[in-house]
Amino acid sequence: MRGAFRPFFAWLLILLLAILNGVLRETVLVAYLSRDNAYLASGLLLSCVILIAATAVAPWLRLRAAGHAMNVGALWLGLTLVFEFAFGGFVLDRSLSDMLAAYRFEHGNIWPAVLAVILFAPLIAHAIRGGGSAAH
Repeated sequence: MRGAFRPFFAWLLILLLAILNGVLRETVLVAYLSRDNAYLASGLLLSCVILIAATAVAPWLRLRAAGHAMNVGALWLGLTLVFEFAFGGFVLDRSLSDMLAAYRFEHGNIWPAVLAVILFAPLIAHAIRGGGSAAH
């Protein structure tokens, strides 16, 4: 497999984990917690899962330097945003204002913080795996 496609396939794994997290939130967490607490717990869980997944796949991604890790994070963030707005708009037929509501820290929603985790997860994974500091 060409190395250039590895970050994309790693992102597909994260997408699958995010979908499973959403299913868990809607089928289990909402039943036992208030909706606000379910969203908060789901966002925290997803952030942890993303960091664990990024750390697990970091050797496979062959993150060479902090800059490379940040490029992967930027790609993951871009893919996430494109997927979210394309799927939300074209498949779920949601309005732009409805989709943008997810970007407010309200009712337990921490989606903007999760997006920051997506951006920085490869850099954190690179550092955990011995890649050194951000100046490396």
